[in-house]
Amino acid sequence: MTLLLAHTDSYLREFDGVVTHVDHEACALILDRTAFYPGGGGQPCDTGTIYWIDGNIRHEVGIIKAKKGGGDVSHYLTPTQTESDDAISFSSQDTGTVRSQPVIPLPTVGTTITGVIDWDRRYQLMRTHTAMHILCGVVWRNYGAQVTGGNMKPLNGRMDFEFENLNRELVDEIEEKVNTEVLAAREVRVTILPRNEAEQIPDLIRTKINLVPVSITEIRTVEIVGLDLQADGGTHVSNTREVGRLRVLDYKSKGRINKRIYIALEDS
Repeated sequence: MTLLLAHTDSYLREFDGVVTHVDHEACALILDRTAFYPGGGGQPCDTGTIYWIDGNIRHEVGIIKAKKGGGDVSHYLTPTQTESDDAISFSSQDTGTVRSQPVIPLPTVGTTITGVIDWDRRYQLMRTHTAMHILCGVVWRNYGAQVTGGNMKPLNGRMDFEFENLNRELVDEIEEKVNTEVLAAREVRVTILPRNEAEQIPDLIRTKINLVPVSITEIRTVEIVGLDLQADGGTHVSNTREVGRLRVLDYKSKGRINKRIYIALEDS
């Protein structure tokens, strides 16, 4: 079981963990604890690097993907510039040419590693994820439209809502209201609740908390104080002011009562 450090501290950039499993074929490892967000809820996983000391040698490798499976998080490795000088040569059976392929060192089970998050990317995703919750809160509060789906990448995202009609005037109005909430400097709170307690909260019932697998006994919530409350596992900023200005890039109809809004973020 991998302890998810980002669930309680989205701002954690560096951490220590112990290797509990090594998959040589997939070039991946599992740690007892990690700050790498493994993806989910429309938010991509984190990337970054890990390093460890083997005798007098410091090994550093890149993390290109983190993925949750069961209760564990697998971290997929790639060479960094530090390790790229180490290579093995082999001959191609088809051409007879000799090529070099980087050797990716793998720590052994029990090794303590240090993980370093790609902070610029992570912080952009934190801003984007919180922006999408602000958008959800505004659309529900002002127009009574439920969110039906969403996806994001750093500083860009799209969300689907149960709108029958959506036009440029309404989209501009939504954008203005969202940016008003950004400037309101609302606190963003993360709380972990017992499931039976969370199931009594009307806002969580509205956001389909009943779809969470019954095996989950604790519910992590993200609250934009005074605006929005959702069950959510992603990383967020601690105040709406950190989001920066939101722009609506486009909107499209995806069905009779399903409209999609595309957003992008700018620095304040």
